Amino acid sequence: MAENFDTEAFYAALNATRLSRQKTWKDVAQETGVAASTLSRMGQGANSDVDGLAALLRWSNLKAEMFIRGGSKKEASPIAKLTALLRADPHLT
Repeated sequence: MAENFDTEAFYAALNATRLSRQKTWKDVAQETGVAASTLSRMGQGANSDVDGLAALLRWSNLKAEMFIRGGSKKEASPIAKLTALLRADPHLT
């Protein structure tokens, strides 16, 4: 992740999700496959790798675009959205 990703805000939102689910950071690590040490470093401002970020986003139901600094307010084109949806479908080749 680059400096355009607000790790601090993401970690705060992740922590709020964790607390609302009454989970420990150890629980989050076990459920996401992200090392507890990575979660600890994120709490200190370090970035996660892409796979770790994806796992945490999936676990928390947070959207990555919520944490992009200076992101465009313009919506993606319909063809870009459609392409992303089709590529995400595991039943399509």
